[in-house]
Amino acid sequence: MRRAKVERKTKETEISVSVNLDGTGRSKIQTPLPFLSHMLEQLSRHGLIDLEVTATGDTEIDGHHTTEDIGIVLGAAVLEALGDRKGIRRYGAATLPMDEARATVAMDLSGRPFFVWEVPIPKAKLGDWDSELAEVFFEAFARSAKANLHMVLHAGTNLHHCVEINFKAFARALRQAVELDPRATGIPSTKGSLD
Repeated sequence: MRRAKVERKTKETEISVSVNLDGTGRSKIQTPLPFLSHMLEQLSRHGLIDLEVTATGDTEIDGHHTTEDIGIVLGAAVLEALGDRKGIRRYGAATLPMDEARATVAMDLSGRPFFVWEVPIPKAKLGDWDSELAEVFFEAFARSAKANLHMVLHAGTNLHHCVEINFKAFARALRQAVELDPRATGIPSTKGSLD
């Protein structure tokens, strides 16, 4: 079973993330940031990854540390659950609409972290969560999952939609990239390694 549980405790946050890459999209999310919790539920549902997240953090300051650390721990859990990555598709991409918004996410679970964020959204609040933290979350994931992650927002005027469609497109790209390819054998690289 491709599952992992990763925990991280600092002076700023305490995070626990469990993933099952071969799940059905069930989630149990408990964070002090309701909008982020909603986005993590979307990630689980549309990525068909069973996901449990328990997080506390210094949100009396702001949501930055908690958001970033959840991204770090989620990326580490996905990386651990992938194991040696034999037989995975490795690449995933999705372009999805949500009303007036449209986003593309492309991902390579290459073992070489790189992050591109072409998502022009205003700095504003979504509930008590700062919209600029979306970039922080995805960059943290890319670094700790050792993934090449490109995210582009093509259209959108509603801030909620602009952020949410990026989470949904990310979920679909991740689902594709972690899937086992029945035609593949071994590690999907001519180098013989994804490190």
